[in-house]
Amino acid sequence: MSEQENNPAKLDKRRRLKRRFKTLLPSLGVYGGTAVLIAAGLWISYQFIEPAPPDTLVMATGNSEGAYHAFAQELAGEFAKEGVTLQLRETAGSVENLQLLAEDNEIKVAFLQSGIATAAEYPQLRGLASVDFEPLWLFSNQETRLRSIGDLKGLRVAVGAQGSGTRQVALKLLADNALAEPELTLLPLTGSAAVEALLDGSIDAALTISSANAGMVRTLLAEPGIQLMSVGRAEAYARRDSWFSHLTLPRGVIDLAQDRPPENIDLIAVAATLVASTDLHPALGDLMMRAAAQVAARDTLFSRTGRFPSRDFLDFPVSADAERYYKYGVPFLLRYLPFWAANLVDRLKLLALPLLALLLPLSRMLPPAYRWTVRKKVYHWYDEVQAIDQSTSEDSSPPALARCLVELRRIEDEARAIEVPLSYAHELYALRQHIDMLTQQIQRRQLQDASTVAPA
Repeated sequence: MSEQENNPAKLDKRRRLKRRFKTLLPSLGVYGGTAVLIAAGLWISYQFIEPAPPDTLVMATGNSEGAYHAFAQELAGEFAKEGVTLQLRETAGSVENLQLLAEDNEIKVAFLQSGIATAAEYPQLRGLASVDFEPLWLFSNQETRLRSIGDLKGLRVAVGAQGSGTRQVALKLLADNALAEPELTLLPLTGSAAVEALLDGSIDAALTISSANAGMVRTLLAEPGIQLMSVGRAEAYARRDSWFSHLTLPRGVIDLAQDRPPENIDLIAVAATLVASTDLHPALGDLMMRAAAQVAARDTLFSRTGRFPSRDFLDFPVSADAERYYKYGVPFLLRYLPFWAANLVDRLKLLALPLLALLLPLSRMLPPAYRWTVRKKVYHWYDEVQAIDQSTSEDSSPPALARCLVELRRIEDEARAIEVPLSYAHELYALRQHIDMLTQQIQRRQLQDASTVAPA
């Protein structure tokens, strides 16, 4: 005999554990099956959830000296706070950015000047936000003293590199004023190269489209020997082309002590806009809008805090992410949670719908199913008890009654081994009571039969 069998305490403990396990079996059967059903529903639903966003977003900006690149670096700082890398691709400008958005699958978002393309030409693009005004700055030396764009005839003019939005707008303005090469010389200079050429007299004028914060603009505005041309017909340009705006650079706003500029300067301006491809991940679209709001919502020479980001001046349909931002602001989850957590919750909340669809009917079905599972352990013995009761009516001979008693004792012994939760113990005791009642009935019949056949 084993040590465990010799130890009554250990044997009793094993029996209690076995009974407890049997008691849990109905629960495991019902709720385990329910858990499997819910898991299957969630897995099926998960197949339709938007995949997680990539941790790197590639953006086309402009040349390293331009305002686009400087603005994009600030956006990259906001993205880095959320653990996402905004990778900046330097380009010649808006025209090249537009081409990259349309043809390079790696580029998902870019800066574009307003007015360089239409939605009909590029149906795969969506507008996110305009983030700043970009005036057209036409600088010349004191000897040239430009009064109008028509005065550029016969001059050497820097109009930006091939592929830049500055060059495209410059060519349009020149065409509107009936000017084209060879009536003037157009040079692909921009940034510091254009500044140096204008200061040393290699060119007569430099045209650029950029924000007031661009290095080239700041340098030339501070140079005493350089003149900024006032566009006298700025309102006419704005009326002819909706993507132009009429702005005013107030007298003295650059340097009050030196009274620079010495008069109000009329300017025409386009807008710097953020444009994305239609396959930009929605979560990254939300993050881009929040970052743009952090960087663009500030005072500038031409706008007050809150003017940007804006849906104004967009050439393409507004993306769903941007539309949601303009209606409700930064998404609720992104206001209070880190980006990764907000995105995870936003994706997984879709699982709540099939989960609710399963739980509502299951919440009504589970209690009856559990009761039936427990009672089934007791009730299946009633089939045999009822069969024995029926057989005593059909055959009440002493041998038949004796067999019925033997069967009832077997059923009673097995019923004693049944384990059910305490809340269902009355079901088990009712079975044993019915077995005892039928046993007594059979025994009384045996006594009656015995007294009948006994001699007087």
